[in-house]
Amino acid sequence: MELSPYAQGGWRVLGDPRRFPRRPFAALLRAAFRSLLEDPQAALDDPDLKDIDPTVLKHCHAAAATCILEAGKQKADISAISTCLEDCKLDKERIEQFCTEYQKNKDALEILLGSIGRSPLHITDVSWRLEYQIKNNQLHKTYQPSYLVTLNVENSDSGSHPDVSFSCTMEQLQDLVGKLKDAAKSLERATQM
Repeated sequence: MELSPYAQGGWRVLGDPRRFPRRPFAALLRAAFRSLLEDPQAALDDPDLKDIDPTVLKHCHAAAATCILEAGKQKADISAISTCLEDCKLDKERIEQFCTEYQKNKDALEILLGSIGRSPLHITDVSWRLEYQIKNNQLHKTYQPSYLVTLNVENSDSGSHPDVSFSCTMEQLQDLVGKLKDAAKSLERATQM
């Protein structure tokens, strides 16, 4: 298991007992697992984390989340995780603490990663309508046309997905159509080789 240099830097900070004492370390691990598995908006507002610099806290949270996801993606065993964290200069106690928390949440993590799927969404249909904005929030007359575009999509792994909708101006829609035509031409050239 390998981590990016940025994530390794975050783990080195986490491994320093002067910068991350035992209780804040445990609180950060819980917060990282909670933000991935339960609530993506989970804040790092644990009282044990209040003395940690917010920039350092975010860096370390990203490092912990990266390690958790990488371990789950690779279905890493404890020895692989331990080796990776030892390379980041963590002591045995902190490695065991991470591994215990990982084992406790491993099944939920695998379910989460499995639900993401392996193939991108496939566009099955496109619908659009013209919207004409006469006034804005301040009741000023604007007379701006815009397009509401809805892409009907499906995923081959799990069937249907909610439609993707967006609003754009005529210039933005023309730009999108031009880019799609360029992509189609590139694909056509690639298949002719």
